Amino acid sequence: MSDQYLFAYFNGNGKDGVHLAYSYDGISWKALNQDRGFLKPETGEAKLMRDPAILPGPDGIFRMVWTVSWGEKGIGYACSEDLIHWSDQKYIPVMEHEPGARNCWAPEMIYDNVKKQFMIFWATTIPGRYPETDGQSSRGLSADGNNHRMYYATTSDFQTFSETRMLFDQGFNVIDACIVKDEGRYLMFLKDETNQPFTPQKNIRLAVSKQPEGPYSPASDPITGDYWCEGPSAIKIGDTWFVYFDRYRDGRYGAVVSKDLREWEDISDEVDFPKGTKHGTVFPVSSAVLERLLNL
Repeated sequence: MSDQYLFAYFNGNGKDGVHLAYSYDGISWKALNQDRGFLKPETGEAKLMRDPAILPGPDGIFRMVWTVSWGEKGIGYACSEDLIHWSDQKYIPVMEHEPGARNCWAPEMIYDNVKKQFMIFWATTIPGRYPETDGQSSRGLSADGNNHRMYYATTSDFQTFSETRMLFDQGFNVIDACIVKDEGRYLMFLKDETNQPFTPQKNIRLAVSKQPEGPYSPASDPITGDYWCEGPSAIKIGDTWFVYFDRYRDGRYGAVVSKDLREWEDISDEVDFPKGTKHGTVFPVSSAVLERLLNL
């Protein structure tokens, strides 16, 4: 078990790329590289690097995907052996086949040890595709708002990709999924993005599946409190699950913890993240990787 952890995040609008912070306990996080970006975004029309998601692969390579802009049909990708030197950046057109697709937000990844492939997943709005929930969001690129569902594609080499498929649709507006393996099952932490005409949700929920691509159980009741949050990222430290999230209206980061995935304790007042941290992902690293980063 790793005793050191990294958190990849962005600041501002994502113009200066991915930032990294480290922790030994999952509570106190300190910025690396004087809180400067490690990789400047170069792909996509807007050249942003929002919602960075880094996954340590079985081959020791760190792979990252991110949101390249508010309104494009693809995502960004790059990889690194040490989180300092990065490959050329790549634009993956995961939704170009959908003429009406409005966006590709907050992509993340998980590695399937059984099928020996990576699964990339993200949220997209396709206007008119799910009319029963149109109008659930006032936050969007036009007056009629967004109506997201989660989609996915698989790859073994990041050169060729499967067709895009539906990952999660339970009849509500959903974004920001995070999937982690828990022994023989997969846990999906997601944001219920419902805003109107019903009672606003804007909270984090949990769904479970035997396979990363689903089907997933019905989403749980909210595991977060009476505040708006997004971008969940989960990790198990010892016997405790930590789920971090961006309390974006409060301008701060928060977290909940649980030992059984049923009872959750809010520790938002205990966790300490670098000022300005926005929507990121947590992952374990070796002491050698962290030492190199600390010596920059």
